[in-house]
Amino acid sequence: MNEERLFHLDIPTSVRVGYAILPGDPGRVDKIAKHLSSPRLAGSNREFRSVIGTLDGESVIVTSTGIGGPSAAIALEELGQIGVGCAVRVGTCGGIQLSVAPGDLVIPTAAVRMEGTSKEYAPAEYPAAADFTVLSELAAAAGELGYRFHAGVIQSKDSFYGQHSPQTMPVHYELENKWDAWKRLGVLASEMETAALFTVGAVRGIKLGCVLHALWNQERKEKGIAEQEDFDTGAAIKTAVLALRKIIGKKDE
Repeated sequence: MNEERLFHLDIPTSVRVGYAILPGDPGRVDKIAKHLSSPRLAGSNREFRSVIGTLDGESVIVTSTGIGGPSAAIALEELGQIGVGCAVRVGTCGGIQLSVAPGDLVIPTAAVRMEGTSKEYAPAEYPAAADFTVLSELAAAAGELGYRFHAGVIQSKDSFYGQHSPQTMPVHYELENKWDAWKRLGVLASEMETAALFTVGAVRGIKLGCVLHALWNQERKEKGIAEQEDFDTGAAIKTAVLALRKIIGKKDE
């Protein structure tokens, strides 16, 4: 293993950076990096694309985590090795509660650990929860920008099609029963990375928060609510950047 570069992110280990923004999609990295000063490509390997710049004088890295918990955990582990102590995930989700409409933001307070990665970090009883400071600044930023948002528990899963086509799975009974449980428990939305990131962050001492853009809501569709799916993640990006600016501005308090 090359000790001069991070094994998966392919970034020099000599790089030092304190803050990170974590989209899943590599194609979203440059959109986020436009909000930084003097952005430059730091590494590109597999699903991991990283751009480093500055925000209010502090070094910030934007790194894509790919799809799912395993790659997200790898990204966060390696970012921690170059000094990242605070990170914000910017992702997408599908609504579960009828109140979550396409285009809304969801800011998770915690995530249901219905994935496998976090189980290799913490006992099943341990909650995957957001850092309160990051969570608070994300909510403040969304409110300041005038975006409609929901704060609460979300679900993280490992199978996209297990959610969207559960009836085709041999374990459909388990998937459908748990989905019904999440609805009854008020779980807001479903996605694939947050539980792993919150848990790894807790283990490695990295403060984690998350803001998600709701693409659609299958429950609203089943109720006959006619609406367009929404793929514009601009509001989530702006919320994450403003929240990080607020965190940086208070770092010496």
